[in-house]
Amino acid sequence: MNTTIRRAAVFSLLLVAALLMRATWVQAYEDRALADDKNNRRKVIAQYARPLGDIIVAGSPVTGSKRTESGDLAYKRTYTQGELYAAVTGFSSQVYGATQLEGVYADVLDGTDSRLKSPLDTLTREQQDPGDVLTTIDPAVQKAAYEALGSKKGAAVALDPKTGRVLGMVSTPSYDPSKIAGGTDGAEWGKLTADEDKPLVNRAMRQPLPPGSTFKLVVAAAALEDGLYGSVDTATQSPDPYTLPGTVRVLKNENPSAPCENATIRTALRYSCNNVFAKMAVDLGQAKVKAMAEKFGFNNQKLDVPVRAYASVYPSKMDDAQTALSGIGQFDVTATPLQMAMVSAAIANDGVLMAPHMVSKVVDGDGNTLQSFEDTGSTRIVSSQTAGQLRDAMRTVVEQGTGSNARIDGAEVGGKTGTAQHGENNSKTPYAWFTSYAKDSSSGKEVAVAVLIEDSGAARSEVSGNGLAAPVAQKMMAAALK
Repeated sequence: MNTTIRRAAVFSLLLVAALLMRATWVQAYEDRALADDKNNRRKVIAQYARPLGDIIVAGSPVTGSKRTESGDLAYKRTYTQGELYAAVTGFSSQVYGATQLEGVYADVLDGTDSRLKSPLDTLTREQQDPGDVLTTIDPAVQKAAYEALGSKKGAAVALDPKTGRVLGMVSTPSYDPSKIAGGTDGAEWGKLTADEDKPLVNRAMRQPLPPGSTFKLVVAAAALEDGLYGSVDTATQSPDPYTLPGTVRVLKNENPSAPCENATIRTALRYSCNNVFAKMAVDLGQAKVKAMAEKFGFNNQKLDVPVRAYASVYPSKMDDAQTALSGIGQFDVTATPLQMAMVSAAIANDGVLMAPHMVSKVVDGDGNTLQSFEDTGSTRIVSSQTAGQLRDAMRTVVEQGTGSNARIDGAEVGGKTGTAQHGENNSKTPYAWFTSYAKDSSSGKEVAVAVLIEDSGAARSEVSGNGLAAPVAQKMMAAALK
């Protein structure tokens, strides 16, 4: 054979082989990536080609699907009481993607999850009937939180201390996910994203802010566990006024007439004595306070419920003055309402924190369980003795102290108020906090709650945890105990 022809033939064969290898690579390895590409219109068409599965609250769907009138997307998502449940469901939009449970379980809800398929379905790529997501939300608690927050900018979370089930999660102002579900909702989307109040942000778990005096529970837990003080009724070494170490700045108490000098932990929680917990944090040292905060869940970058929560932060590398401020939930300490509800839940549950979760089951189209979250694990945070003492002191706060608006007739209620500074030199309206627990001995029901009021429109002098946040918590706890 002519040498030139031979070389041309070999080169041609190599080109054919390369093309075959490339085609095999694309079909065998890159097909899923191409199918999942956000710019692949076919994926969206397939996703909305038929009704989606539903997100369920107390046996009833709070989502739905309806036929579209035109276009290549046959169905779009609908929501029942969308504003009430937006912090739980998130949204599923033909244009803007999906968030919250809609995003986490998108494959289950559109029928493409591999757990819905048989081996034959996998080979044929036959799309199965979608599955459903069953939540732990108690509609009465959810409604109580939403109505109590009203027009305020804030958030609230309720947990079952014994199981970790999220009974309620609300963020306000809210939004109706139905209004951004379709393909022609650009104006509404623009309005939401431009809103300074950020209604699309889930404040309950994704906007950590200074927790103020509610963080004093964490410092008290550290002091009792460390043995710095033997009980909540032991006098502390706490001068009043207290000068921040290394500075000339005097740390003031909200109530100048409160008996805060050398006060016990019980009295210091009752009157929310800043001097006591600032000095306590310095005496313990930031390492011990940080260790206790992290046991409760601070600095956890992977807190999934199953939506991932933003980490609440207890900082490092502070000087003594900064450590003192961290002891009253200031400086660079931040927390979400979910995190502060976890603190109260662990104290209520004899020192054991049950992993929080807002999904009980994921099921297929026939109701068969694909995944269960009934047992999500537990962690001992403090001893049963320490938890009991803290509960007792928290009851004093509600019965005789700054948390009187959380009282519920016939129930054991304990809590802690907080008012967190906001802005440079506390120039902006403070944040109002309340975290609490309630127990009904006759029914055995328990609940732990945290409420944040970021902005109520009230005058600065009227902002307090008891005045703004405690009434919201009271209504949620009452609903949970019914």
